[in-house]
Amino acid sequence: MAARVQSQTARQSCAALPEFPVIPLTCTLIARNEVDRVERAIRSVDGLADEVVVIDSGSTDGTVELCRRLGARVIFNPWPGFGPQKRFAEDQARHDWILNLDADEWLSDALRAEIAELIASPIPPGRAFRMRQTLVYPKREKPAPFASFHNYIRLYNRTTARFRDSLAHDEVVTSGEVVQLEGAMLHRSYRDVAHIIVKTLTYYQLQDRERKRLGWDRYLRFLFEFPFQFVKYYVFRRHIFGGADGFVYSAALAMGRWARIFILMGW
Repeated sequence: MAARVQSQTARQSCAALPEFPVIPLTCTLIARNEVDRVERAIRSVDGLADEVVVIDSGSTDGTVELCRRLGARVIFNPWPGFGPQKRFAEDQARHDWILNLDADEWLSDALRAEIAELIASPIPPGRAFRMRQTLVYPKREKPAPFASFHNYIRLYNRTTARFRDSLAHDEVVTSGEVVQLEGAMLHRSYRDVAHIIVKTLTYYQLQDRERKRLGWDRYLRFLFEFPFQFVKYYVFRRHIFGGADGFVYSAALAMGRWARIFILMGW
């Protein structure tokens, strides 16, 4: 029953698009054990992407089968890190124009309509498009209040822009013109509080492989990192307006940032 309700929710979130002739567009996703979230991501590009390419790094929960049922082309690639995996996805695309999503993201109806209008006519290859990532708290459906903090290039031409070859930083690099899109790219990165801690620590372990050890200030950071990070997330990133969800979310992220100090100290 839960799977049926989720499927219905995913379909309802994808409003019908106007009939536009479109330039060929490939949507790329990376995934591992995302059977509970990837459907919404794939359905959100219905009518936009000419193909969906999912790069799977070893799912055991039915993710591969689900993606194939939804019409995606699934390719296995052992996990090399975020940047290399997304570059591998770019190389597998049939088209130069790439729309990149993560399995825990989906396009809002406003952003879908905006992209549909864009790809209705030729776009200069040197142009890339930023999308505001809007947070959805774990186990919630509506965006968190004032929760658009990240702004990423996610629609681009691979002949002039590519993801960085970085283990931990999945960022598109381009020297061309960058245009800001107005619609929201919704993002529910964490399933629950435990997932916040586990996922952030895994991410920081990747960072540790690319960074130098902390310097003389490591002991000060050991003492003040948690309160500093909590205030940053709760006050300055405005999770104070998210009620209990915002408080717990801020505390869990601050705890992960504090544990990062131990990782970067080599403990």
